[in-house]
Amino acid sequence: MRILIVEDEVGLAETIRDGLVGEGFAVDLMHTGPDGLWAGTEHPYDVIMLDIMLPGLNGYEVCRQLRARQVWTPILMLTAKDGEYDQADALDLGADDYLTKPFSFVILVARLRALARRGAPQRPTVLTAGDLSLDPARRRVARGEVEIAVTAREFALLEFLMRHAGDVVSKRALIDNVWDMHFDGDHNIVEVYIGYLRRKIDQPYGRAAIETVRGAGYRLDADGG
Repeated sequence: MRILIVEDEVGLAETIRDGLVGEGFAVDLMHTGPDGLWAGTEHPYDVIMLDIMLPGLNGYEVCRQLRARQVWTPILMLTAKDGEYDQADALDLGADDYLTKPFSFVILVARLRALARRGAPQRPTVLTAGDLSLDPARRRVARGEVEIAVTAREFALLEFLMRHAGDVVSKRALIDNVWDMHFDGDHNIVEVYIGYLRRKIDQPYGRAAIETVRGAGYRLDADGG
C-alpha cells in the first residue's frame, strides 16, 4: 500500500513514515502544499494523509484542487484543530476522513487500511450542467468563467435542482429540502425563487436551464440549457 504524507512538521512526518514503513506501507513525504499537490496529482497513491496547516497552500486548498483535477484518491486530513466546522470544511471539500492531533498510531493505521479498502470511486465535488457549475464547498455559482452572485436560499435551491438534474422535482420536494418539512407558508414561494434564479443563471446568457413542467414541478436541464 502506497501512502503520501503531506505534513510540514518534519519530525512528526518522519516518525509517522517510520511507523508506517514498519507496518509494511510504502511512504512518500512532502512538506509543503504545492509539493503535496504535485505528488498527489502526478503519482498513484492508495491514501493521501494531508495536514491542514501547510506552507504555500493549506490542506483545504490542496484537497479542493486535487478533486478539481479529478484525483479521487482517499484523503485523510490531519490537523491540530478540533472544531466541528473545521471537520465539516474538510469533508465538504472532498476529504474522506479526519483525524485530530495528537492521535493513536494504532487508530491511524486502522483508518488508512479502511480508506484503502474503500478505494477511490469518482465523487465530483463541483456540480455541473453544461457550462453551469456549482461548488458547494466554495459556495460558488458560475456560467463558464463568470461567477454569479446568489443568495443562500437561491444557492440551496439551485444545488438541489443540480443534484437532480434531468429529473422532475415537485414543489413539495423543494419545500421539504430547501425550506423544511414544517414550512407552512405559501408554496408559491418556490415560483418566486425559481424566477430569481432564472434572472441570474439563464436570462443574461440566453439560456433556459430551469424548465417548468406543468402540473409536476421543475426540471434542470442536465446540459445547462
